[in-house]
Amino acid sequence: MQLIDFKVKLPFKIQKRKKWLLASCPVLDIHSQGETEEKAKKNLAEAISLFLISCFERGTLDEVLKKCGFRPRYEMPAVKLSPMKSQNFIDVPIPFYINEVGQPECHV
Repeated sequence: MQLIDFKVKLPFKIQKRKKWLLASCPVLDIHSQGETEEKAKKNLAEAISLFLISCFERGTLDEVLKKCGFRPRYEMPAVKLSPMKSQNFIDVPIPFYINEVGQPECHV
């Protein structure tokens, strides 16, 4: 088995709520919190990753992304993207295992 990581870069916001920091990903309507900004971001990335994995396992990932307003982007971005100044982004790993033995070739 080989580990494959897909990564998603999503916008997020952080707001102070009393003693907690609330981290939100508005495009997926997912929220988490932490006592520090780093912990809130880490918890948000974990929540997003688990949500996307759950959608994949249930076979609803495409439906969920479409309902959230996602659509394919056919032009390929430049290899080196400059960071957007107007918004913060969070990198979310989505881990998969692939069993290379005995699997038919993937013809996408």
